[in-house]
Amino acid sequence: MSITNETELTGIQKASDAVAITLKAMIEYAQEGMSTKELDEYGAEILKGMGANSAPALTYGFPGYTCISINNEFCHGIPTAERILQEGDLINIDVSAELDGYWADNGCSFVIGKDIFEHEKLVNASKEILQKAINNIRGGVKIA
Repeated sequence: MSITNETELTGIQKASDAVAITLKAMIEYAQEGMSTKELDEYGAEILKGMGANSAPALTYGFPGYTCISINNEFCHGIPTAERILQEGDLINIDVSAELDGYWADNGCSFVIGKDIFEHEKLVNASKEILQKAINNIRGGVKIA
């Protein structure tokens, strides 16, 4: 999408704020012993409170509001009452939403509790690579 005016910029910023605030709150809320469904429903309430709609649910009837993957799940994990977060789990949360016709997506990986399986190395490497990409991206620069 090309941003052509201030209204579009503001719309994208609001949608981006909704997913960023939701993702941050979900990371802080996540704890050992909690189901991924409980965590997902917490995120859904935050999105709804901001007037945003879950993009996966809205677009293709995804059975959760967010995608929550544990350990070796690559991405787009379906939240369920049976999936319980455990100490040392590598968690990935993907929050994407629509707000007033604008769409945003944000995700993050982190470890629950103590890093007993040494997943933090992967998390840190991904953060370093992301920061390098952010530092180097400019208009006209191809990334793929």
